Amino acid sequence: MADPERRQRGIEMIKKVYAGDVDPPPEGNVFTDIMLEQVFAEQWARDVMSIRDRRILLMGIIAEKGEPMTFGIQVKAALKNGELSPDELRELLLMIAQYSGYPRAAAVVGIVEQMIAEVEKEKSSS
Repeated sequence: MADPERRQRGIEMIKKVYAGDVDPPPEGNVFTDIMLEQVFAEQWARDVMSIRDRRILLMGIIAEKGEPMTFGIQVKAALKNGELSPDELRELLLMIAQYSGYPRAAAVVGIVEQMIAEVEKEKSSS
């Protein structure tokens, strides 16, 4: 059974982590209820590491797993939240290439540039 207080904290954190681009899932699905209560209400909310640091770690993991779409979601959120600059994201790609291999990094280079362009366009039209 979902804990309404933890769920609300999870909803607030998912909105913060993804700069409002990811809608919180509706209540009633065990998978998403647990995700909100554990991953977002607890893990992302801990103050030992910053959201920026958690995101960088997560981006490395996602890149290594070869998940370009999920990587793009993280890139866009990092840019919109001001956690990483375009130059820092490009530098991250160099680290990914060295430690995960050029094919993994190459798979997300275009996505990084696309997200940079999207966020810049959003900023200029606001």
